[in-house]
Amino acid sequence: MKHSIPVLICASLGLALSARAAAPTPIPVTDKSFACISKLTAVRGFFVGSLTGNLAGTLKVARSPNGGVYPPGSVVQLVPTEVMVKQPAGFNAVTHDWEFFELDVSAQGTKIGKRGFAEVVNRFGGNCFGCHIKAEPKWDLICETGHGCDPIALTQPMLKALQHTDPRCEGAANVSAADAAALKQLEELMHPKPAAGDKHG
Repeated sequence: MKHSIPVLICASLGLALSARAAAPTPIPVTDKSFACISKLTAVRGFFVGSLTGNLAGTLKVARSPNGGVYPPGSVVQLVPTEVMVKQPAGFNAVTHDWEFFELDVSAQGTKIGKRGFAEVVNRFGGNCFGCHIKAEPKWDLICETGHGCDPIALTQPMLKALQHTDPRCEGAANVSAADAAALKQLEELMHPKPAAGDKHG
């Protein structure tokens, strides 16, 4: 019995080392991981890419009528300032290994403003995970019409306008009349004018 404590300590240490060794290595994501949204591959109304070179695997799931689990490195983006990146299996069980990013974009490039899992809030005031977790399991947290997520306030013309005017893209300053109108509506949605007769102070 005098050998029991050392044996237990060694066993515990071995288990800890094994768990550490088994922990997935995160896929590096930096400002330079993101560029002009239209450089990604369009799938219906959103864009996808891969940080690991497995674009075929990402597209297979994105285009599947039955859903599926996106491979590690997958990039999914609807508007220039928000993006999801799939980390390796086991990285974060709560978010199904998706990492959420809020980006600051300009003609000079991309700066990651926020990154994380269940806590990231986008520029429109919505919690990214809170929206995506409502997708049916087979869609791997990807929201589209019919996937189970709550509808968003942005219309298709607004989304298209945001995509077309990504400042990182060549020609983004040439805004069409349709996109200008949609962006004006978006501005009014985000910053509604006080109703006539409202008094402040």
